[in-house]
Amino acid sequence: MPIAMSPSKLSIAIAAILIASGGAAIAQTAPDAENGRYALSPAGDGFLRLDTRTGAVSTCTNSSAGWACYMVPDERAALDAEIGRLQADNDKLKGEFAARAPSAKTDEALPKSDSLKKPEPKSAEGERKIEIPLPSDRDMDRMMSFVERAWRRLIEMANRVQRDINGGKI
Repeated sequence: MPIAMSPSKLSIAIAAILIASGGAAIAQTAPDAENGRYALSPAGDGFLRLDTRTGAVSTCTNSSAGWACYMVPDERAALDAEIGRLQADNDKLKGEFAARAPSAKTDEALPKSDSLKKPEPKSAEGERKIEIPLPSDRDMDRMMSFVERAWRRLIEMANRVQRDINGGKI
């Protein structure tokens, strides 16, 4: 059984259907946001946007012209480039070293020399040894009495200053 509608109601129904289907079309054209391609995190005055497919990071801010996102410089690429450059330099130096000394092995680490071990003295240097004798007990007693007298004088000066501040009373 057909439903009778006035032309104005029919145009409203058609408009509602078009709007609903247009909304579905808009929802279908933005699947990247729905399936989680971009992850947004608040940061300062805007957001950080992570592209989960490529790993690219952008900062998004709202300016007078509207929202804009700018790529963040990728430090990883700079590090990878530097590692590659250093590896190429290392290979070049190994090749130069191998050309100079073909019998030397470049894959093994060179042994470290013992920096604490003193070299054997030459005959001329062995004759010039300087020995400093340790202080005797008498020298130690004299030094201790000197330190003791200095300490007592320091305490006496502190007591005099305290008496002067208090007006002669302790």
